[in-house]
Amino acid sequence: MQRERRAPEMAGLRLRLMAGAAALALCALGLPAMAQEAPPAPPQPGPDGLIDGAAYIDADAVTREGDVVSALGTLDRRALGRFSGTTLRARQFNYDLGLGVASADGNVELTDDEGNTVYASYLETDSDLRAGIAVDFATRFSTGASLMAATAVRRSENVNQLNYAIFTPCPICDADGNPQEPSISIQAETVVQDEELRAVLYRNAVFRVGGVPVFYLPYFAHPDPTIDRASGFLVPTPSYDEGRGLSLEVPYLHVVSPSEDWLISPQLNTRVAPFLNLQWRRRFADGTVVVRGGGTYERSFGDFDLDGDGDAESNVNFGDRTARSYLLAQGRFDPAGPWRWGFTAERTSDKTLFDRYDISDPYQDNGLYYGDQRRLISQIYLEHQTPRSYVSVAAFTLQSLRVAQFDPVTPALNVFETDGSLPVVAPLIEARWEPEGPVFGGRLRLKGSAVSLYREDYVGGPVLRPEIIPAGSTLGLPGIDSRRVTGQLEWRRTLISPIGVRWEPFVDLRTDLYSVSDLPPMMGVEEEAISRTRATAGVDISYPLIRQMGPGADLILEPMAQLSISNSVDLDPRVPIEDSQAVELDESSLFRIDRFPGYDLYEGGIRFTAGAKATLRWDNGRQASLFVGRSFRDAQEDAYLVPLPDDPANLYDPSGLGAETSDWVVQGSFSPSDRIRGWGHTTIDSAGEIRRAEAALDGRWGRRNLASVSYIIDRSNPLEGPNNRNYEFVQLTGQQFVYGNWGVAVTGIADLERDIITRSEVGMLFDDDCFRFELGWRRDNTRVRPTGPSEGVYVRLNLATFGGTGY
Repeated sequence: MQRERRAPEMAGLRLRLMAGAAALALCALGLPAMAQEAPPAPPQPGPDGLIDGAAYIDADAVTREGDVVSALGTLDRRALGRFSGTTLRARQFNYDLGLGVASADGNVELTDDEGNTVYASYLETDSDLRAGIAVDFATRFSTGASLMAATAVRRSENVNQLNYAIFTPCPICDADGNPQEPSISIQAETVVQDEELRAVLYRNAVFRVGGVPVFYLPYFAHPDPTIDRASGFLVPTPSYDEGRGLSLEVPYLHVVSPSEDWLISPQLNTRVAPFLNLQWRRRFADGTVVVRGGGTYERSFGDFDLDGDGDAESNVNFGDRTARSYLLAQGRFDPAGPWRWGFTAERTSDKTLFDRYDISDPYQDNGLYYGDQRRLISQIYLEHQTPRSYVSVAAFTLQSLRVAQFDPVTPALNVFETDGSLPVVAPLIEARWEPEGPVFGGRLRLKGSAVSLYREDYVGGPVLRPEIIPAGSTLGLPGIDSRRVTGQLEWRRTLISPIGVRWEPFVDLRTDLYSVSDLPPMMGVEEEAISRTRATAGVDISYPLIRQMGPGADLILEPMAQLSISNSVDLDPRVPIEDSQAVELDESSLFRIDRFPGYDLYEGGIRFTAGAKATLRWDNGRQASLFVGRSFRDAQEDAYLVPLPDDPANLYDPSGLGAETSDWVVQGSFSPSDRIRGWGHTTIDSAGEIRRAEAALDGRWGRRNLASVSYIIDRSNPLEGPNNRNYEFVQLTGQQFVYGNWGVAVTGIADLERDIITRSEVGMLFDDDCFRFELGWRRDNTRVRPTGPSEGVYVRLNLATFGGTGY
């Protein structure tokens, strides 16, 4: 009953406070309230529902003397005030409506509009409602970090000083709200938060782990937790390599402006000269540029057979000192309108520079076209896109870091793929256009493509067809240059019968024009023009069926088929196979008109493809699916055969499409719970042998325990030999917590083809969601690493707020 009697009084007080604030605003403008010819627009309320200058008070007792409002709470219920986007709770407080300042006493809690909260036993604020003087001060940032002090004083507009303070980025309460010792904390005699420097400065700082002091610094600083980034040293990265010795990379971030920064990261080594890494980032109004680079002046190092006895000496310096460097740059600009453009520039002076100096993430997917693993791409491109059209123009070159022939003694003497064996692409044009409405009831698409390829070095199969590969030595032969222009028309319409059968008739018309030069001398021609045309008509048929299997469960069966009829394929042996070498048969590609990527290889004749997919769904998102399919053609296609690398006289079919019956495609996935998921894909030839397969399984148990295992195999080359590129790998990663936040982590990659472990790690870890620490043993035994197998202790540390480090 007492609160019911006070409620009208508080409502009236709230109205009087708002009216008083409005009168003060009019006086500040120097205008009489009645002098307006037209009434002013009503003030708009803020996110808290209050207009500017208004205040909301909810307390056991409220009084007002002039502009000062006093609020009093009780032992069980604190007084609450909300003004200028700030919320104040305390046993009692005073708020000056004119000055906008407040003083509060008793279990004080002040929260600003960004979610940062200040706690104190006594608090005085300034005109911005920021803590000016506080006793028993504590603040919790929106990032989760906490800062506590015996006293806090706002020295100036930009400087706050805390005395006898503790800072921690970790939770100070457990999941049940009980106090706990933070995992990491910094205790200091004085802490100064300088908002102009955007830094927190410590004097006589003691670092504690689990409450135990482990390190002392007379002075220490780190960025303010409320800012995104600031200049300063980042967490250093220690590492060890047989060739470099002990290494320490010390990165320094220099923030030039909100849109620009530099990262200077020297790598200091005990056995070789230092290596300097640099990165520059700049964001423009319509784009971004990132430039990475690095260099040193040093000799090669690694396992070399210096005396020719067939055994490699361990990690010696070899050759003359010279400049060694790399450049990784990319930019993308997307101005208003349909046009956008970009570039990448990627080059390195040494084929193994990234491996020798452990450069982080050198192979990234930037730009319109990607260089795959161990190939760098430099490109410039332009795109134009509208709702019904797309055009791209690009030019690029490649640098290969791939091994062409592995040395049997030491990987430091591997023979690498030459850059001259890769084409220069200038230009590459892709275009497509669709009319606004349907054509003959279906979708019409016009496509065009053009490319010019220039290759410096001679390359045989699979670029050249077996019948034109010269016999004997090819030393000194030039690389074949080619140019292609393609026009294509696609039409497809979808029809659904009354019983639910889905019919999709389609028509595909395509014409290719080639100009090929620098053909092998045995051809008797220097340059040749080649044209070919293909017309295809067909239909896709599918019949989805669904059946309820019980409460919350259903089974979907979808048989599907495709019949396509084309004129006979015209695969002229003089056309190089540049863009159709890698074929991946799966559920989606099996029903394409052209299952070869690119344009150089394509299919013709009569083809029939059939498959079926079954999907079982139950219990809100859990599911399992299986697809099986195969394709048939009217005649065997020998043009898809390529020479074996170790026996060019023998041919094999890496695509699985050359015979009258293609490989079987089997693909499935399952997720019986939200903690387990897996998938698999394989192609099986007519003899029942697996040609390619890939599978993965992920599992989680408990709150943070997890494991992942994956397997991949390629058996497409039927003949053993030194150039056989068949492979078989299995990879395992996992972590298991044993006691509290302590656990073990393992990672391993096994090369089953060579029966060795190529990479392995096993270590102990501590992870409490505030920082993660790993200590363990690591071994690297890849065939490319020039310093041979490397093993040793690794350390990883990731800290909330402060960043992380690697090995």
